[in-house]
Amino acid sequence: MTINRRTLLQGTAGIAAGMALTGPLGAKRAFAQATMPQFQPEEGASLRLLRWVPFVTGEEEAFNANTRAFTEATGVEVRIDQESWEDVRPKAAVAANVGSGPDMVMSWFDDPFQYPDKLVDVTDLGNALGEAYGGWYEGLKGYATTEDGKFIAIPLCAIGNAICYRDSHMKAAGFDEFPQDTDGFLKLCQAMKDKGTPAGFPHGKAVGDGNNYAHWLLWSHGGKTVDENGEVAINSPETKAAIEYAKALYATFIPGTESWLDINNNRAFLAGQISLTANGVSLYYAARKDPAMAEIAEDIRTTNLPVGPVGKSVELHQTSTINVFQHTQYPEAAKAYIAFMFQPERFNAWLEGASAYCCQPLKQFEDNPVWSSNPVHKAYANASASLRPNGFAGPLGPSSAGVMADYVLVDMFAEAVTGQRSTEDAIANAERRIARYYR
Repeated sequence: MTINRRTLLQGTAGIAAGMALTGPLGAKRAFAQATMPQFQPEEGASLRLLRWVPFVTGEEEAFNANTRAFTEATGVEVRIDQESWEDVRPKAAVAANVGSGPDMVMSWFDDPFQYPDKLVDVTDLGNALGEAYGGWYEGLKGYATTEDGKFIAIPLCAIGNAICYRDSHMKAAGFDEFPQDTDGFLKLCQAMKDKGTPAGFPHGKAVGDGNNYAHWLLWSHGGKTVDENGEVAINSPETKAAIEYAKALYATFIPGTESWLDINNNRAFLAGQISLTANGVSLYYAARKDPAMAEIAEDIRTTNLPVGPVGKSVELHQTSTINVFQHTQYPEAAKAYIAFMFQPERFNAWLEGASAYCCQPLKQFEDNPVWSSNPVHKAYANASASLRPNGFAGPLGPSSAGVMADYVLVDMFAEAVTGQRSTEDAIANAERRIARYYR
């Protein structure tokens, strides 16, 4: 389909895509998109986007193809810069506070709340996209909106986190089925270590895997950083139980996990050093694309993280939003670009290219065939619907964003499991650090 610049500028960024759809559903989508506000790029506009380094080649290819299509339709060039997952946060913070650099950033978790006054108000776009495409998942919407409903960012995706394991190694350790509770999970990890096929989870400052693991440890045992009123609540019997459990698990890991970043557990798994970790579906596809790893790929299974004493599934999941900085000279072009990327054929192509790595933020896209195309994808299918925001049990905002950016939970568990601090001292240190943000 060809979209010319005149079509895009006279209408909305989504009308042309909706008109391409047929049947009752297509008509409904076209009508919804036709009500979206107009975002006309400024004369001579160009954009620069800072994004995280992709772990799935197909995701990057689809995203870049959609970007090229936007440029062809509008004449607006979009430069995409990539940074490692750990470097996006500080680079974005510098750009926000200095007032120069990229026009947009694909940020992590509640990072927008670190500098909300430095971001363009995109409420018109956020509301329009929600109305057009079935509504936002509440967890993801919370990462992009203030308490009064103002959008300071646009939710992009949840990157699902799930247990990835070698099925044959699990069975060799004496387990026919993967344990669904934390007690059984610990026994499995102990048995796998005894068989020389151990587990490994990051205790280092890994933006995704480290935070996902630390929050699951805490939440699965009923702990929380703050209560509903934003009062510090980390010093509790539940937190202590979570740390003692983490120590027992850590004893089954290979050495060095306290320094792991997001890439390290992938490398260890694919090198055969570990047989169980938590990761995005990218781990499976990294094995699939390498003929030398065909045996590993065939043996990989995925499942959701075990349920702990709290009695229900509680998972963080990586989340990403698109923010537009106020220092941009081209805010309307940025809004037009984002709206274009959410056109159904564009966004569905991106989801399919990501091969279940990225979970949609809008409910209309949950029927994308990618979720039923491979049994390995099942554990990632509900990430957007099931995620618990990192500020639990308090509201998201500058305080929760600061605690996350400072790796307070990650450090607490790392200090305790490595013996750097006692359980009590690690909790007390985390309590002091959290209190600094929730003053």
